[in-house]
Amino acid sequence: MSMKFCCIYSVGFISILLLITGISLVLAEVFQNLLYSRIEKEIVLRNGTEAFDAWENPPPPVYMQFYFFNLTNPLEVLDGDRPAVVEIGPYTYREYRPMEDITFLENGTKVSAVNTKTYIFEANMSIGLESDLMRTVNIPALTVMEKFKDHSIIANLIMAYMKSNNIGLFSTHTVGELLWGYEDGLLKALKLFQPDLDDVFGLFYKTNATNDGEYVFLTGQQDYRDFAKVEQWKGQSSLPWWSTDECNMINGTNGASFHPVITKNETLYMFSSDLCRSLFATFEEEVSVRGLPGYRFVPPSRVFASPTVNPDNAGFCVPPGKCLSSGLLNVSVCKQGAPIIMSSPHFYQADEKYINGVFGMYPNKERHQTTIDVNPLTGVILQAAKRLQVNVFVEKISTFSQTGNVGTVVFPVLFLNESVVIDEESVKKVQVVVTLGNVVVNVPFMLIGVGILLGAIFMMLMCRQQVPKSTPAERQPLLGSS
Repeated sequence: MSMKFCCIYSVGFISILLLITGISLVLAEVFQNLLYSRIEKEIVLRNGTEAFDAWENPPPPVYMQFYFFNLTNPLEVLDGDRPAVVEIGPYTYREYRPMEDITFLENGTKVSAVNTKTYIFEANMSIGLESDLMRTVNIPALTVMEKFKDHSIIANLIMAYMKSNNIGLFSTHTVGELLWGYEDGLLKALKLFQPDLDDVFGLFYKTNATNDGEYVFLTGQQDYRDFAKVEQWKGQSSLPWWSTDECNMINGTNGASFHPVITKNETLYMFSSDLCRSLFATFEEEVSVRGLPGYRFVPPSRVFASPTVNPDNAGFCVPPGKCLSSGLLNVSVCKQGAPIIMSSPHFYQADEKYINGVFGMYPNKERHQTTIDVNPLTGVILQAAKRLQVNVFVEKISTFSQTGNVGTVVFPVLFLNESVVIDEESVKKVQVVVTLGNVVVNVPFMLIGVGILLGAIFMMLMCRQQVPKSTPAERQPLLGSS
């Protein structure tokens, strides 16, 4: 009998021990911290780590899609009507962007590199060919007219040359020429007077098979939160940023004892050479990408809000004090003076006047929003899409008859969608970590569950021991038979 009671009390003791152990592990987050420490060791730019391999040569394919706005009513626009455009695309390019000339600095705490980008046309993923013709604003001519509109003598000479060579406000070129460059007659003529002038124009001229200068990254060796953070670009100090172009892990935590690499309260910083500025994205919703859980981050509307809505944007007005309404960014300063205006595709989240100013604009959140989907546990980018629109500020220039009676309008030329989705091999690697994380995080709760079950068994056994067993005599009838 004593052995029986010993077993029963052992069950009770084990139950209490499991409950105390499980609750202690939950409060101390022991297993979570062990898992997180393992992940931290991988988040460093060091030869031999998966993070470095993904940073050096991102495994998922990156695609750049271009959608052009073909102008259908050029003569009516010169008479003052609003432009009517038709979206044509995509014209898709596979983008290769390995890190090159990698040099580790300061005992491995920093690394310098250049990011060479190469674009290869993918005909099977495109609506047409690079030889397709598109009619749009003649950006070189408009830029020249804007530059010399206050110099009457030079303006008259330029206007005469444009008339004799049938150069107008609008022009037609192939997709390949508009993207990668073509020799422009007007620029070539001006080159005679300004030898250092480049007579080739293209919206992405000199961006194929080239890099945009040397970067210095922090490796994360001293603090994993500095992983791949840019310290310098072209020798200049840079704000912390993360680019959608990089398909690797992301830094960023808030200092808690344990939490995923990315939290919903995180702010992701992005740098875009297209916009010549840093941007940021905030959490929007939870998503699932190829079976992996993710947090979706998007640039909030205040990023491109006018200074009247977001005073912090006053510094981005060009020239100072001359600000556009919400949704637009003037980048002419870093586009050699060309009147280039950037926005989201179809003027998504922009002032209604820009949408209504051009017939053919249909903003749609799903198609036109920039998004970044990140696995919260590992920081691996599951999916990303950078969507931007190139526009030109068009207005009547009285000095040049080529502008006719055109109204003031922000004219859309094209929009791009630079996107990436995690590849199957990377999915398997992340899935292993996520599964391990789920198991590890739930170990303390499993112990608590077993402890509760054993506690219930202990209580039942004790109750059975408390019920007295009746003797044979006690089972005799109270009244005997007569």
